[in-house]
Amino acid sequence: MPDETQTLNPAATAVRTSADSSASRPGKPPAWVLRLVLAGLVLAALNLRPAITSLGALLEEVQNGLHMSGSVAGVLTSVPPLCFAAFGLAAPRLARRFGPAAVVCAGMVAITAGLAVRPFAGGTATFLAASALALMGVAVSNVLMPVIVKRWFPDRLGGVTGLYSMALSLGTAVAAAATVPMTQALGGSWRTGLAVWAALAVGAVLPWIPLLRDRGTDASGPTATGGRLPGTTAQAPVPRIARSRTAWALACFFGLQATGAYITMGWMPQIFRDAGVPAGTAGVLLAVTMVMGVPLAFVIPRLAARLRTQGPIVLALGLCGLTGYTGLFLAPAAGAWAWALLLGISNCAFPLALTMIGMRSRTGAGVVRLSAFAQSTGYLISIPGPLLVGVLYQHSGGWDLPLALMAGLIVPQVAAGVLAGRDRTIEDEAGMRH
Repeated sequence: MPDETQTLNPAATAVRTSADSSASRPGKPPAWVLRLVLAGLVLAALNLRPAITSLGALLEEVQNGLHMSGSVAGVLTSVPPLCFAAFGLAAPRLARRFGPAAVVCAGMVAITAGLAVRPFAGGTATFLAASALALMGVAVSNVLMPVIVKRWFPDRLGGVTGLYSMALSLGTAVAAAATVPMTQALGGSWRTGLAVWAALAVGAVLPWIPLLRDRGTDASGPTATGGRLPGTTAQAPVPRIARSRTAWALACFFGLQATGAYITMGWMPQIFRDAGVPAGTAGVLLAVTMVMGVPLAFVIPRLAARLRTQGPIVLALGLCGLTGYTGLFLAPAAGAWAWALLLGISNCAFPLALTMIGMRSRTGAGVVRLSAFAQSTGYLISIPGPLLVGVLYQHSGGWDLPLALMAGLIVPQVAAGVLAGRDRTIEDEAGMRH
């Protein structure tokens, strides 16, 4: 099996050899800086989903409190992928101008501000604007997380991606499961239940402040000490992403897995409730699905980083999804816990997609472009899915057609994932060589 560092970053071997000879050599980031970046990644990841899942848990209360129509509430559930697609496109330009660490820091500030303001909104427009502010911060941070990993940890791509993916899944699950009980414990007001998540976001700002002066976007670019990593060369040209088949395959894979994830988060509790499962149990089942991503989000990226192609993992996750949807069709209540577990495993296509973003380019600058393209295009692809499920459910009066759609989307997801998982980079496709 090939060495991971050689497969993921040709310059990593030189970095490692040089680091062994002198830990204090100019150009090598001090250990405390790497620990600070790692803490920043974990804290940022914890805050990338509570803005969404905490609202989902209290959507009915928010809708009643703001006198929000059903149509507006439906639009609200589509705001996250729309913001991720729109604002994610700005991340590469912002990263080139200010540096990825500064942009992530600003993203955490935006999340904090949005989460602090929206619970006290007096009307729907203000609530939507504050939600969009928080989601703007989430969008740019989404895109730049793989870039930060590639820049600071080029020889530990799988492990660090797994760590922050696990933190992201943990934040998603905790917000989904804890928002309602915490709201009840704090007096029962949905405003208090939403506002408390702003406190968590404040902590995610702090680790990035000492890194604001860092402007590098590449693992071979300038380090926090102002030099260039030992043994590396100048950054290679970045190919046009839109001409890369791998980039398009990765965007489609990302979009289809996001479609499945948002359908699951938005509709799975209702599927169980319509099958006779109590409302409280349906919420716990959703939390179980989200929690599955915590351990697997750490394991899957490490495994993917050690394989030349990621197709087998894509296929395994797809089979879990097909089995879960088939079970929901045939026996939704009798096998509820099994289907929740299988769909939780299937949803771990998200950390796999993030890992492949880091593996499909040789340079940090390439990862910036690829991450922005794959995530922005992918989130655009994911927007119609939850809405279409709602339309089919309303007009058919049941879950047969929506579940058929969900299962059917697994097939192109697997096909795109196998293509995206081939052992090649966007530079290879553009005919570029070091």
